[in-house]
Amino acid sequence: MDITLGQIAGLIAALAFVALVIALIRPLGKLGGVLDKLADAVTELTEHTLPALDEAAKSIREANGQLERVDTITSAAARTAEDVSAMTTLVTSTIAAPFVALRNGAGKVKSAFRRKSSHGEEEL
Repeated sequence: MDITLGQIAGLIAALAFVALVIALIRPLGKLGGVLDKLADAVTELTEHTLPALDEAAKSIREANGQLERVDTITSAAARTAEDVSAMTTLVTSTIAAPFVALRNGAGKVKSAFRRKSSHGEEEL
C-alpha cells in the first residue's frame, strides 16, 4: 500500500480538524451556558417589566382622568369669574349711575349759584 503525498496532507488536515474540535468543545460549552443565562435574564426582565409597564399605563390613565376633572373645574372657575365680572359691572353701573347723576346735578346747581352770586356782586 502506497501512501501518496495528498493522502498525508488529508490525514494532517483531518487531525488538525479533530484537534480544533477538541480545543473548541470547552469554549463552546461555556458559550452555551452564557446563552442559557442570558435567556434566563431576558425572561426574568420580561416578567418584571411587563407588570411595571401595565402599572405605568394604569397610572397615566388615572392621571388623564384627574386632568379632565381639573379642566372641568378650571372651566367652571373661568365661567364664575366672568359671571362675577359681569355682575360687578352691572351693580357698579346700577349703583354708580344715580350717584354720578346726583354729582353732575349738584355741580350744575353749584355753578348756577356761583353765576348768580357773581352776577349779584356785579350789580352792587
